[in-house]
Amino acid sequence: MSIAVVFDSAGTLLHTYRVAKDVEQQRLLPGIETVTLTFSSPERVLVVIHVHSREIIGSDHEILLSRYLVSHQAGFGISCTRKITTAEDIGDVLYHDTHARIGDLQDCIKNVWQVCKRESVVTLNSGVILNMAKKTIEFTVTTGGRPFEGAKEAIRDLHQRGIPTFIASGDRVAKLEKMADYLGIPRDRVNGVATPSIKAQIVADLQCEYDTVVMVGDGINDLCAMKKADLAILTEEQPGDKPGELYQAAHYVVKNVREVVEIVEKLSNE
Repeated sequence: MSIAVVFDSAGTLLHTYRVAKDVEQQRLLPGIETVTLTFSSPERVLVVIHVHSREIIGSDHEILLSRYLVSHQAGFGISCTRKITTAEDIGDVLYHDTHARIGDLQDCIKNVWQVCKRESVVTLNSGVILNMAKKTIEFTVTTGGRPFEGAKEAIRDLHQRGIPTFIASGDRVAKLEKMADYLGIPRDRVNGVATPSIKAQIVADLQCEYDTVVMVGDGINDLCAMKKADLAILTEEQPGDKPGELYQAAHYVVKNVREVVEIVEKLSNE
C-alpha cells in the first residue's frame, strides 16, 4: 500500500509565536491565534505579503503600508478566509488602504523577534488581516517559528520507510522552502500560501497517486484537508485551545509530531 503524508507547517512542524496589531485601536495582541482571529468574521481575509522583515524594519515608520507595498511591487498570497474572495478585490483593498502604516507592521516584527531571536533556526512571515466590508487593513501580523524537537527526525524516519512527505501551508513559499531544506523535505513537495480549500485539493490530488493520504494539522484552517484525507492526525504540540470540529475530524490525536511515524508505520503494515 502506497502512503503519502501531508503536514501543515506552523503549529504542526513548527513551534509558532504570533503577534497581531489592531490598527484602529493601536493595540498589540501578542500570542494571538491569527487564523482564529480571521475566522471570527466572514469579512476577514488573512493575507501573506511578500516582503523581507529587514527591509520593513529599515523603512520610515510613518509611511502608509499600502504605499510601501505598491512602490516595492510587493505581491501577496491568500492564506485563509471563510468565503470566496477574488485576488483582484483583495489587491484593491490592500494597495489602497489609508490606515495601516509601516510602523504597525514593524511593531509586530520586533515583538516576534524578541521572542524568537535566540533560536538557531527561525522563519518569519508577515501579513495583514483585511476587512473586506470596511475595505481596510484591520490588523498587521507577524509569525515566527522554529521546528519542533523531533520534527526533523520524524521526516527522516518516514523517508527511510519509503513514505514521501509534503507540506501544505498558508505561509510564504520562500520561507517554507528554507524550512523544508532543514527538515529534509524536497522543495517540489512544498505547497505555500495554501487556503483551507487548496489544502483539501492537495490531499485530493495526492489521493489519485497514493492509496492512502494522511493529513497532519493543528488548526481550523486544516479542517477541510483533514476531512478529505484518508487518515487525519491532530497534533496538540502547539499550545492553545482547539475547536471541537478538529477532534471530531481526527482519527488520532498526538502530543508530539514524532508519534506520526508510529501511526503511519502501523498503517503500512495493515
